[in-house]
Amino acid sequence: MNNRGSYPDVRLYIDGSWRDCPDHLPVVNPATEAVIGQVPIAQTSDLDDALAAATEGFEIWSRTPPKARASLVRAASALMRERQDEIAESITLEHGKPFNQARAEVIRGCEFFEWDAGESVRTYGRVIPSAPGVKYIVHHQPIGPVAAFSPWNFPMSQPARKIAGAVASGCSIILKAAEETPAGAMHIVQAFHDVGLPPGVLNLVFGIPQDISNHLIPHEAIKLVAFTGSTSVGRTLTGLASDNMTPVLMELGGHAPVIVCEDTDVKPAAISSAIRAMRNAGQVCTSPTRFFVHEKIFDEFLEIITERSAATVVGDGMTEGIDMGPLANGRRLAALTELVADAVDVGAELMTGGSRIGTTGYFFEPTVLANVPATGRIMQEEPFGPIAIVNPVDSLDSAIAQANSVPYGLAAYGFTNRADYVDQMVDRVEAGNLSINTLEASLPETPFGGVKSSGYGREGGAEGLNHYTVVKNVSHSIAIV
Repeated sequence: MNNRGSYPDVRLYIDGSWRDCPDHLPVVNPATEAVIGQVPIAQTSDLDDALAAATEGFEIWSRTPPKARASLVRAASALMRERQDEIAESITLEHGKPFNQARAEVIRGCEFFEWDAGESVRTYGRVIPSAPGVKYIVHHQPIGPVAAFSPWNFPMSQPARKIAGAVASGCSIILKAAEETPAGAMHIVQAFHDVGLPPGVLNLVFGIPQDISNHLIPHEAIKLVAFTGSTSVGRTLTGLASDNMTPVLMELGGHAPVIVCEDTDVKPAAISSAIRAMRNAGQVCTSPTRFFVHEKIFDEFLEIITERSAATVVGDGMTEGIDMGPLANGRRLAALTELVADAVDVGAELMTGGSRIGTTGYFFEPTVLANVPATGRIMQEEPFGPIAIVNPVDSLDSAIAQANSVPYGLAAYGFTNRADYVDQMVDRVEAGNLSINTLEASLPETPFGGVKSSGYGREGGAEGLNHYTVVKNVSHSIAIV
């Protein structure tokens, strides 16, 4: 890998060694549309090598004491913290997000490693009371080699979640990271390589996504499929896994509602909502997108969120003072343009934004839509861009009903100071993660995942390693002399 100041030379990592391939895909800087690197396309032979390496690596790593595994994971995380500026620069170049936000992502990824390292020594079993001369003992053991797939929107922290869970649990892993943003995963692998992770435990591949998933997932060596991405792709991968009865861990799409009750302190709620909705150019599965605001405070909330959204400073993430970078690619530009046009066509009010910025780079205006009819596509389809939808409601019941009206249930938010409102939201809002008076949905120490079409399983928290282990019950009859 190259030194700071340039984009890294992207390679595959298999069985403890970096390798190149004859065919490549371009890596494009979304702020300039310039090609900044090449990502290798793994061949079938590379994938077979990775499967063999992961199988052998699992035999070694699963027998490594948890304290030793935790120590090595912490050492790798410490290296990543030391290299945070180098990693952040690579992320900004390939993804476009502002440098300071990229650096915060690196630290967040390190926190995932550090939390899971601690949990690796707390995968406790239990002894079940029984008759004299009989012991029932429950063990949690590493499940086996993992095939993992991470998305492009968080190039470092999303691969970190998959690698941390697998490695801390004693599993080996083959990670297919996103071809659009490969550098974050490469930096993680380099850190583990530098601290001496045994060959085969961690393998990194890139290429044609369908070819890789079709080859890895049905293979008998793979004992778990872990995926973060769209619901449609998640369903396809789950179907592949089901043929072999391979368990899955799926973190899929969202369309997060925000319920703003009439007792809310409007200004701070609206300002924080605007900032959060535009974070990462809205390319966050937990991004607050659908705001259901009580009619008594609707006009005030709409005015403030519109004003703050319009004030978002958009530009190249390497430029100081930038709040929001470009979208990831031209496909996102086209998708958002269509969704906004459809919303306006059915009667929505375009309060600000709604268009591409300039002709170079995939920049899109921070956008606020108001009074969007239920027939608008954007009310059901996750925008995955810098768009806030603000609609009035006349009651909490109406807000909850509309919040639950989509097939997604990843994150949801509420603003209120009334305990009875909080209680109703906790009981009735359909989401795996509900945040009240805060727009933070995911922390290393808390379980994260969705319900309905937003996925299956949890990452983070004490539950985060569950899917990477299998439960074995041992019944032991002891002869009494």
